[in-house]
Amino acid sequence: MKNIFRLLLLFPLWGLGGCQDFTTLEKDPNRPVNAPASLVFNGILNDMYNVVNAGSAWGDKARWNQYYCSNYNYYATNEYSWTTTDLYYFTIKNVLKMEEEAKRAGLPEQNPYSALGKFFRAYFFENMTKRVGDIPMTEALKGLESPTPKYDTQKAVYVQVLKWLDSSNDELSALIAKGDRNLSGDIYLGNDLVKWQRAVNSFKMRVLISLSSKDADGELQVKQRFAEMVSNPTKFPVQASMSDNLQYTFNNFNKYPRNPSNFGFNATRENMAKTYIDLLVARKDPRVFVVAEPAEAKINAGLKATDYEAYVGASSGEDLADMSTRVLKGEYSFQKRARYYSNDVGEALFLIGYPELCFNIAEGINRGWATGDAASWYKKGIEASMSHYGIADVTALTTYLDGTLVKYAGNNETGLNQIVTQKYIAFFQNSGLEAFYNQRRTGIPTFLTGVGTGNSGRIPKRWQYPATERTTNVTNYNSALSSQFTGKDDVNDLMWLLK
Repeated sequence: MKNIFRLLLLFPLWGLGGCQDFTTLEKDPNRPVNAPASLVFNGILNDMYNVVNAGSAWGDKARWNQYYCSNYNYYATNEYSWTTTDLYYFTIKNVLKMEEEAKRAGLPEQNPYSALGKFFRAYFFENMTKRVGDIPMTEALKGLESPTPKYDTQKAVYVQVLKWLDSSNDELSALIAKGDRNLSGDIYLGNDLVKWQRAVNSFKMRVLISLSSKDADGELQVKQRFAEMVSNPTKFPVQASMSDNLQYTFNNFNKYPRNPSNFGFNATRENMAKTYIDLLVARKDPRVFVVAEPAEAKINAGLKATDYEAYVGASSGEDLADMSTRVLKGEYSFQKRARYYSNDVGEALFLIGYPELCFNIAEGINRGWATGDAASWYKKGIEASMSHYGIADVTALTTYLDGTLVKYAGNNETGLNQIVTQKYIAFFQNSGLEAFYNQRRTGIPTFLTGVGTGNSGRIPKRWQYPATERTTNVTNYNSALSSQFTGKDDVNDLMWLLK
């Protein structure tokens, strides 16, 4: 009887061992393998700020854009001490996952997540290639199928970026026409596909302008694409006002980089940069009164806070010890602390903004890519930027626009310089490194260099590839360096985009 009882006890255990699927037991029920497309979408939107734009408001990007300077080297310097850069393949994998989850949930092949997925591919691949040059694209993100992907040329990346943007625009047009309401999780544009389509096409304008040195290339068709967009706004709608800005909004949890909590940490350890401040002062630009404080030494010498000459920026190339000494003497302007440290919310940070769009259209028309009124778009860009700072007085704007350095000189080299200069001014504390990329492309404005900027007085042209490429993809890495930069991974070398 005891033996029978033992058999009965053992039998269910034997059954478990013989029939149970151990692969099921190995799965952690607390770690989901699926997520709603809207949740993945939300993460990608945060990556647009965190990965690409983080720090552009009062961070290293703002120093490299020469908007402000660090005067205390314990926390930061003004050096362009670049080495490697991170790339964004992990985020692009999430884009693929977002599209997969949308279809798994039953959405048709053409849906808002697939349409925006093409935009995200264009956005992140374009950001990567303009940092380093050639990058893996067609063989990337295939996992074990292609663990050592070959590099695509930078030109091939841009050709594909433009195709993705056109496809995204076409799909969004079809979805809008159908009244699709399947998008959710949007922290930027309230799930509004109309505004997303405008942002996609405004980004395409940025891409086309960035290719200005390649406007004769028959495959890219930069001029033709630009002219098509300008002449057919129904097919290619773009941002129409500041309300269309693709922007990151701060709150009491995700605080603006400058807020009451860190006032004592950095409010006087940073001062305004000469490159930026001098442009404002020379043009008698009222934005200087909003973003900066008058230099204490100038006020002590009898100037008023309303005098443009009271605002002084430090050269980014100045020796940091000398800059610190002059700051203690009150010779340089600080950021407007009453504006930037007043609360945790601060101001929105544009990722793709309406002022930039206006200047991009003005620039393309100035270059002769399309017919149109460059002066009108130039004026719209200035007025939109001014509105961001609460400057709306019609008389003051008219006076400013009629100023010697500001009044549009026509579709010539001087007019082009004016457009790019105003775009630089409007980029202040916004749009990541777009101010740097535009300066790299045009030389406008002149960036100041010296011992303070390092790199032997040169402004770098690119970043080095991630260190992992040297160890895990060495053959293709070396091949890419040989074809682009005579075998070197040097921050001062020119990529195809700049030649």
